[in-house]
Amino acid sequence: MTRALALALPITMITGFPPAPDIAPAHPASATVPASLPSVEVVGTFAAYRPGSTAITYDPAVVPAGATAKLSITRTGYGTDVAVTLTGLTAGRMYGAHLHVGACAADPEAAGPHYQNHRDPVTPSVNPVYANPGNEVWLDFTTDAAGSATATVSHGWDFRADAPPHALVLHAEHTHTAPGEAGKAGARVACLTVPSR
Repeated sequence: MTRALALALPITMITGFPPAPDIAPAHPASATVPASLPSVEVVGTFAAYRPGSTAITYDPAVVPAGATAKLSITRTGYGTDVAVTLTGLTAGRMYGAHLHVGACAADPEAAGPHYQNHRDPVTPSVNPVYANPGNEVWLDFTTDAAGSATATVSHGWDFRADAPPHALVLHAEHTHTAPGEAGKAGARVACLTVPSR
């Protein structure tokens, strides 16, 4: 009898915390889930935009021409590891960095919103239920005295083959987390295109 009552108690009474909000799955159970993408490595040297550019600096005072980025996206048996190594940036500075759904172009906004494993039905996404480091790929970092940095993140999910990320965008600030500000990280200061695969 005691066991049956315990099972009937609300989660809040047992744990002291309310249940996590419901998030619709990225793929409905009845849909065919697309295959995930293979591993990839992208290396770029940032420069001012020109047609065909794959590594663009939008603010040379923050991301100088000649700065470099190496992005690795590795599929594992449990999900995906993402790592970025950067050199030649402004020393001792905080940056935000995320994977975005669009490719880099002359307009920094062309890279679109952040890639999300569970897509926020509202845009722009500033709700921390969706705009958070567990549902997006956040690679924030602070450069050392030489202007170098490395950031890594591991996720227990793979990128969707039907809508993968196409860019690494560097931002002027670390990423905000408060409701209404979640996911924002200041101006887009550079962009590295992730090729289609």
